[in-house]
Amino acid sequence: MISSTPTSSTLAKTDAKTAVATATARLKAAHLRITQPRLTILATMFRRSQPESIETIHEALGKSGCDLVTVYRCMAVFEEIGIVRRTYFHNGTALYSLRLDEAPHYHIVSKATNSVDELDSATALELNAALVAVEDKLRALGFTNVSHIAEFFGTAPTASRTSALEANRAASPTTPQTI
Repeated sequence: MISSTPTSSTLAKTDAKTAVATATARLKAAHLRITQPRLTILATMFRRSQPESIETIHEALGKSGCDLVTVYRCMAVFEEIGIVRRTYFHNGTALYSLRLDEAPHYHIVSKATNSVDELDSATALELNAALVAVEDKLRALGFTNVSHIAEFFGTAPTASRTSALEANRAASPTTPQTI
């Protein structure tokens, strides 16, 4: 699956304090309150190197976190104001990741292992340009509020390629692998 979802790989160059400050600035700009559950969820998401389900984010919050309904509500607000982006596994599970920069990010998710690998920036920019062109054509036809989610699913072509990806991922466990 290639999805238009950013990973925390770009956040690896940013510290948690800056990431949370960026996210809270977006909350303030949308005239939303900065609550402890929102800050806790943002901090937890920053520590995640891959897109995660709401249930996984909730589990990562631990006992000191908030209830599952609050996580769902916060994620809906975060998505609406552009702090997170939603994508899907091939089985339909919704995944969320932080979106604190404007660069497009696309992933390939293995059907066999559900591992998530990020495409290189040149390929992501090329794919994004094509998708934006389609959005522009739809707007020219009179459609409004046009957006997209690009989904691609696949299995690695060879076991050696999968082994190489896993070796690279093991060498850098906090950053998704760029292909």
